[in-house]
Amino acid sequence: MRSARPYFVFLFGLITLAIWYWPNRPVAGDVTMPDARFHSVSYAPFRDGQSPLTKSFPNAAEVAQDLRLIAKHADGIRTYSSLEGDYDIGALARKAGLKVWIGIWLGPNRRDNAREMAAGIAEANAHPHTVSRVVVGNEVLLRRDLSPAALIADIEHVKARVKQPIAYADVATFWFEFPQVAKHVDIVMIHLLPYWQNHPVNVDRAIARIGRTIAEAERKFPGKRISVGETGWPSRGRWRGDAAPSRVNEAIFLRKFVTLADRDHVDYNLIEAFNQGWKYHDEGIAGANWGIWNAARQPKFPLSGPVVEMPHWPLYAGTAIVISIALIVLGGATNLGAAALAFGLGNALVYAGAITWHVLYDNSLIICAAVNLPAQALLAWLCLRRAVKGAAHPPASGAETVLLLRASLFGYARSRDWVRTFDHLWFLFQVAAAVIQTMLVFDPRYRDAPFAVFAVPVVVAIFRLAARDCPAAETWRDWLPSAVLAAGAIASAIVSGPLNTEFLVWNAMALILAAPGLIAWRRGRRPARACRRADALAAVTREETTS
Repeated sequence: MRSARPYFVFLFGLITLAIWYWPNRPVAGDVTMPDARFHSVSYAPFRDGQSPLTKSFPNAAEVAQDLRLIAKHADGIRTYSSLEGDYDIGALARKAGLKVWIGIWLGPNRRDNAREMAAGIAEANAHPHTVSRVVVGNEVLLRRDLSPAALIADIEHVKARVKQPIAYADVATFWFEFPQVAKHVDIVMIHLLPYWQNHPVNVDRAIARIGRTIAEAERKFPGKRISVGETGWPSRGRWRGDAAPSRVNEAIFLRKFVTLADRDHVDYNLIEAFNQGWKYHDEGIAGANWGIWNAARQPKFPLSGPVVEMPHWPLYAGTAIVISIALIVLGGATNLGAAALAFGLGNALVYAGAITWHVLYDNSLIICAAVNLPAQALLAWLCLRRAVKGAAHPPASGAETVLLLRASLFGYARSRDWVRTFDHLWFLFQVAAAVIQTMLVFDPRYRDAPFAVFAVPVVVAIFRLAARDCPAAETWRDWLPSAVLAAGAIASAIVSGPLNTEFLVWNAMALILAAPGLIAWRRGRRPARACRRADALAAVTREETTS
């Protein structure tokens, strides 16, 4: 079987390398920070498969291993609960040479709060030289779990029973709203998380805002020690305004903040030591990616020198080239256009796999990936065969896809029903995109732009537009998903705003994905009227399809 000429492969191979290299070139080498240890890092001990939600905790040996790693880079850790886990955090921290900001978790249940306070008090008194402060409550006022008066009563209860300085931790807004709490603590611990603020900003503006907020807290609470209880930046997740989660931005934020803290003698705690996959359920992908180390306890970026967004990009580029060549050879692509399509599909498929692999936080995401990635691979193959050989059958309508899906679920689909699999897959991806786009409009806070989910379908859409290869447009079922997707893309662009580059790009892709269906609908009910492939479609009659 003839395939594309070697220089086509060489040309698109070079383009593939450039596409993967450019966003992953080393950057931020000139952004430095003082050669010093971190004051403290938030420590949640959970590893993959463990979670406070399921009450599955690491053992003492795993915690000791974590603390030895942290001790190489930090002077202390901050914990959030005194009850979780069957280990003595004070004793393990002492062996590792770490100080502990021991946390007492307060919520709306007074009985649970009493147990937390008793455990925290006992831990502080058992390790007076290791526990350097006691943090009574974390964002209690933000969550409205307790009134200021009830919170103050709990703070005073603990304060009377320990010798260490007492702190309470909350976002700056609630410290300023309830300044009376400051009178009852030794340390005002403020959380400064620019990514999550109502008006998120990029890293440079975030550092400037943090400096202003610390100065404001010092003015409002004279004589009190001001401490940054939490600050950090996620390495992955949804853009919020121009606040872009990325490995590079996390490294830059950390370096610039530590520089600011060293210059202004600010006491601080970074959030957090390790990525916590379980936080995906409450805070989306961003919530699972605040660690300085990943969940496997590997550093996500160097603390000095250049940073690469995707360190394994050469592997991804090489895999994309191999898959693209395989598509060319097996699909019999012989011209420049078919070779370009094969490389586009190969790169899209590898991108989808590379991104998806890093966000499999629970069984539901694993199941979705097990459906989505093979479906994208099949669509890529069918698209290339369609480009080389043309469409062998009239396009299947949305109604026919629904009937086939129902027949398959109930076990009576016939083998000849699958001859138009390309059309069926295309319609299902359109429906899925319309549903996800609707959620991005009405419930966007923790939802990422689904580039990886629709990487191959976007390339297929570009092919269909270029080849004037129209989908069916017989009934409302055919055009409705495309219409909903296009309307959602426009609405999402408005909701996300002009600074959110990620969603501007995604919404443009969503419009491309919707375009073939909208064009077919606009040009009439008979897709052959609008398509250059009318002769190929007419060559096979409906009678042959159903025989």
